[in-house]
Amino acid sequence: MSARFEELDWSETPMGEISLRRRREPTVGIDVFEVKLGDEFLMSSLFTVAETALAHLGLAELSGDELDVVVGGLGLGYTAQAVLEDPAVRSLVVVEALDAVIEWHRRDLIPDTVGLASDPRTSLHSGDFFAMCETGAGFVPTSPGRLFDAVLLDVDHTPRHVLHPSHARFYTPDGLRGLVRHLRPGGVFAMWSDGPPDAGFSEVLAQVFARSTAHTVSFANPLTGGSSASTVYVAS
Repeated sequence: MSARFEELDWSETPMGEISLRRRREPTVGIDVFEVKLGDEFLMSSLFTVAETALAHLGLAELSGDELDVVVGGLGLGYTAQAVLEDPAVRSLVVVEALDAVIEWHRRDLIPDTVGLASDPRTSLHSGDFFAMCETGAGFVPTSPGRLFDAVLLDVDHTPRHVLHPSHARFYTPDGLRGLVRHLRPGGVFAMWSDGPPDAGFSEVLAQVFARSTAHTVSFANPLTGGSSASTVYVAS
């Protein structure tokens, strides 16, 4: 049996203290990996259904092979790992604001996503996803203007509950138009959000994209004995 609690890594960042922790969860008898930023819990390996659904729902809108994909926000890596499991994916660019998170994956600290960083299709970039959307250079500094088939985003809690005030502009029509310039014709934008669909944000998506859907993704919650739900927005 493993120790009940271990802090695997801790760093001071411009957004606050971030830590990766492993603890034994007695309700299910497994080790759980959690990320905490300041006083907020950002993510847990106990709840990954919506993160993988983000990849599955976004990529399901695309046809053909040799797809080039961007994931904004690395976290525990479940969305990126689900992207790599799709045989149609040719390349994956992950943009992560916090260097410490990238190092967790280079050191393979999260058992479920071991090998993510070393996959030859993957490139991990340290940077501000939202700032990159605003520039013509895009998401790969060495390949300015490169276009992608899909951009999948999992950073903020919701469009209204953001981790940093500078992110708020992205969730406006002008902010999303900045993203569109980095998509190929027919490309897809998909985004995870905590809680139920936000009608206001769906209206914003409708102003920018030809079609969009808010998918409710439900999953079992062993901590409450019931279920929880997140939203995955998909627009094309």
